[in-house]
Amino acid sequence: MALEVDIEKQLGPFHLRAAFSCESGFTGILGASGSGKSMTLKCIAGIEKPDRGSIVLDGRVLFDSEKKINLPPQKRHVGYLFQHYALFPGMTVRQNIMCGLHDVKDRQEREAQADAMMDMLQIRDIASLRPEALSGGQAQRTALGRILVNKPDLLMLDEPFSALDTHLRLKLQAELKELLGGYGKGIIMVTHDRDEAYRMCDRLGIMDRGQMQAVKEKKEMFAEPETRAAALLTGCKNIAEARKTGEREVYVPAWNIHLKTRETVRDGLQAVGIRAHSFRPDEKDNAYPVQIIRETEEPFEWIGEFRFDGQAPDTAPVWWRYPKELRQKKPPKKLGVPPADVLLLYE
Repeated sequence: MALEVDIEKQLGPFHLRAAFSCESGFTGILGASGSGKSMTLKCIAGIEKPDRGSIVLDGRVLFDSEKKINLPPQKRHVGYLFQHYALFPGMTVRQNIMCGLHDVKDRQEREAQADAMMDMLQIRDIASLRPEALSGGQAQRTALGRILVNKPDLLMLDEPFSALDTHLRLKLQAELKELLGGYGKGIIMVTHDRDEAYRMCDRLGIMDRGQMQAVKEKKEMFAEPETRAAALLTGCKNIAEARKTGEREVYVPAWNIHLKTRETVRDGLQAVGIRAHSFRPDEKDNAYPVQIIRETEEPFEWIGEFRFDGQAPDTAPVWWRYPKELRQKKPPKKLGVPPADVLLLYE
């Protein structure tokens, strides 16, 4: 599977600019609410029409503004799992799944294919139930079955776990990833949850205020986010303006410290990020005196908020997360951070 997207759409003051490509496997689009994630999926599915650009799936042109091509949704062969599943309330599970087989004219064949899909999804025992009687997981599998029974070339999941209770999400994320592991075609999932994106996806793209950033392998995205938006969305708590002072050194005015970096600092540096877990009392590099101003206990770790000795009192404190077993009776006098954990941000 190969998908190429390069589109623009104006919605009042909001400007969507999504340009990216992806292949088989799980690709995540991570972004805050209102950033344009769902609108991007709707444009790919044909529910919304971009103002300009093109969408190409496996060499088939789904949309091209210059060539005046705009295939209707039913001809795109794209499956779209809506945020709240959009099951037909007056139909049973079997009937909902059979709706995905609108091109199969023989009723017995439709029923046989629907039954095979329910067996695969392990929901045959609820075939006669209607949506109001289903749990969140059962509703999700029914909606997924209605899509997969039509064997789409691309599957898109729009915040697939947002309607579920928190305690169900981890279980259903693992089940869905296992279920779709052998799908063999492309899957795009949009989410605002960085942990969900990391668990589910092979690659990640960042959507920020309508602009799609490059898609990267997920570990690379977390290790080298390169932009403030990517750093924030991947969970970095400490971001501050910085300027280059050497080939592998930066100065952070708000913290009044210099930091060594592992990566070469390019021109155009705007900020640095340090994840809260990266600070260590025994780290020799980038070690500076600190003053802990507040500690907050969480179930499995502590959050310490501190300021560097030379940091202005009117600046935001820096976050440090550490396991409970590492908590000391006396707060550490110094904290350091490995050069490899200094994130260089250019936008």
